[in-house]
Amino acid sequence: MNEQTTSRKTIVVDGVPLPEILDENMVHAVVHGFYDQIRRDELLAPVFNSRISPDEWPHHLAKMCDFWSSVLLRTSRYDGRPLPPHLAIPGLGEAHFRRWLTLFRATVQRLCPPEVAALFMDRALRIAHSFRLAVAFSRGESTVDIQPIFEDSL
Repeated sequence: MNEQTTSRKTIVVDGVPLPEILDENMVHAVVHGFYDQIRRDELLAPVFNSRISPDEWPHHLAKMCDFWSSVLLRTSRYDGRPLPPHLAIPGLGEAHFRRWLTLFRATVQRLCPPEVAALFMDRALRIAHSFRLAVAFSRGESTVDIQPIFEDSL
């Protein structure tokens, strides 16, 4: 081993080693690029901007970087509970999640190589489905007919 060799521990996601190009810088670029789009989006900007004041955005972005770093890089930096704030949003529905996923996909496809974009999207689709189920359940609605949103339907 020479001085230029990094000692990054191999991270395995779903039985496949994580591409080395996926690092904190890429997570930061994705999170910031995504929320730049969110804050300008006709459907989602009002939802986010009504709950996150301008001076709270840096903290929110840092928290989201920690979240995605924990999800994909296994850093364990995120220790929050992402679901409760979403449960408190009246009217949050499938259209919101579809738009969120569409913007997220556009961001990761623009900023990441295909194999990394696919990892981000796999996790985002799983998270969206889990949140949709939890939102319906918390409202006392049936979850039986809630189907996952698939990337090819965006």
